[in-house]
Amino acid sequence: MGDPRGFLKIGRKPTPKRDKVERIQDYRYVYEPMPDGDLKEQASRCMDCGVPFCNIGCPLGNLIPDWNDLVYKDKWRVAIDRLHATNNFPEFTGMLCPAPCESACVLSINDDPVTIKEIELSIINRAFEEGWVTAHPPDPERRTGKRAAVVGSGPAGLAAAQQLNRAGHTVTVFEKDDKVGGLLRYGIPDYKIEKWVVDRRIALLEGEGIEFRTSCHVGEDPTTEELKSEFDAVVLAVGALEGRDVETPGRELGGIHLAMDYLAQQNRRVAGLPVEADPEISARGKNVIILGGGDTSADCLGNAHREGAASVQVLTHGPKPPENPDHYTWPDWPFILRTYPVHEEGGERQWSVAVKGFEGENGQVTKMNAVETERTPEGKTVYKEGTEFDMDADLVLLAIGFTGPVHDRLISDLDLGFGERGAIATANGGFATKDPGLFVAGDAKRGASLIVWAIAEGRKSAREADEYLMGETLLPG
Repeated sequence: MGDPRGFLKIGRKPTPKRDKVERIQDYRYVYEPMPDGDLKEQASRCMDCGVPFCNIGCPLGNLIPDWNDLVYKDKWRVAIDRLHATNNFPEFTGMLCPAPCESACVLSINDDPVTIKEIELSIINRAFEEGWVTAHPPDPERRTGKRAAVVGSGPAGLAAAQQLNRAGHTVTVFEKDDKVGGLLRYGIPDYKIEKWVVDRRIALLEGEGIEFRTSCHVGEDPTTEELKSEFDAVVLAVGALEGRDVETPGRELGGIHLAMDYLAQQNRRVAGLPVEADPEISARGKNVIILGGGDTSADCLGNAHREGAASVQVLTHGPKPPENPDHYTWPDWPFILRTYPVHEEGGERQWSVAVKGFEGENGQVTKMNAVETERTPEGKTVYKEGTEFDMDADLVLLAIGFTGPVHDRLISDLDLGFGERGAIATANGGFATKDPGLFVAGDAKRGASLIVWAIAEGRKSAREADEYLMGETLLPG
């Protein structure tokens, strides 16, 4: 512990943000760097607890007290080694993870937690600036002669690929899109992670010897049988991109879309890439309604602001969560109102509102039929009688969750079965499927979840695949 009284003398300081009027004019990263002096003070608040619940709250088991202390002592080079020991891509989690570690911080019992996420991002940013992050290809003499395929290049797939490559296997990553990155590329907006950050890490992975094949829709090209015959082990990291839909009158009208269809198109526009989808989806000048209140909804909201929507309403069918919990939930993830930077930028949020149907003219949506909801004593959300009303709507985005992996040709051919939340079934709680040599990781295994879980599961699936290939493994679990 750098300063035994740090947490008593210094309060939590939030990460500085760019002015909201300025930032909605572009797609650059929302936050600004925290000065080194402030970082050192914030790191001094870490108590190096005897039982560091932040480690347990982090699915990666990050050595958080270690690198907090190292930042306080200005030992940045050692700090990045500690950070990379458990996390392949701290720049991704430092920008995108909702930081369950902070909710688990012991200070959360009666104070604000340590700014763990910002310290993590500052360590990796400093490491890149100093040139400490370089490609480390395996020694050619350590190559095992085994070939491993990873299907999907999101965080889980990239983590699995890097770990398998480190074990000495020859790794090929297949990606259905024209560029590598999965949701990092064509899902998450640039104001949360600019794409040069993704490209920088991909270049390092290529430098380590990993091969990337883009525009490959596995199951079609290559076929499922070709994939299984060419590779000794396969890790499926295909995500859980099947969006949940609504079944209401008027759903067939134009202008009603799954959120991910909109986000993918907008990311392509921001990157200057052609949008080949039909129809094109844009919020410019429109009255936009976003159904759902989670991360995907917030991503749609931020994009709609930056496109210049006429109005944006975000609707959630359940009641408004408390801004502060009425009882301590530590070290569990607290059920509280989540407010993101995009909510500060405009738009209106409403709770306890559900959709009953849509109306339109000339095949395009113009109104949404809504109704207020209430919770029964049993906790069920039901319509509130006599509260129906209409809302103007030119564009409706459905951000109400995901039902599991897309059931494409590959998933159909493999016929692995599905478990809870529509995820691909695995054996005995691990990452192996019923098909020998075939493993699954990330959202495809657990359902739509956090980026930190994706990286953690990519690492663990690689460990199981390595053990399958070699009979033993030295990869960390």
